[in-house]
Amino acid sequence: MSENDGLFLEYAKNPPNKGMLENATVRHFEENRTCGDALEVFLVIEDGTVRDFSFEGKTSIVTTACAAMFGEAILGEDVGKILSMTSLDMIEIAGPVSPRRRAASVLGLLATRNAIHEYLKDGMTDDFSDVL
Repeated sequence: MSENDGLFLEYAKNPPNKGMLENATVRHFEENRTCGDALEVFLVIEDGTVRDFSFEGKTSIVTTACAAMFGEAILGEDVGKILSMTSLDMIEIAGPVSPRRRAASVLGLLATRNAIHEYLKDGMTDDFSDVL
């Protein structure tokens, strides 16, 4: 087990940003039907920038850790930048995962991108093919 594995497991066991944000600007629910994960993200967006992030749901260890790490990484980021993020960015944020777990690793990213689309009212919806 590498040093990064310990950090990953810590985020999976004790995600610092798990829970509902009462003051969320936008929220979005997303599912990974392949593994049964269900995740809802809550965002506070001000002036096109993510100011706060949290999530809730029934999620695997991989989804939980990746969503928690992703949420911390996007604080202060412009929504346009987040809309361009993919699984390659998730590898930078949380480290590599096995091909079988790749969809689980991007569920938080996918839900966040779709929450931003709702916030922008741009009529767009992303799916796994947009982030993988």
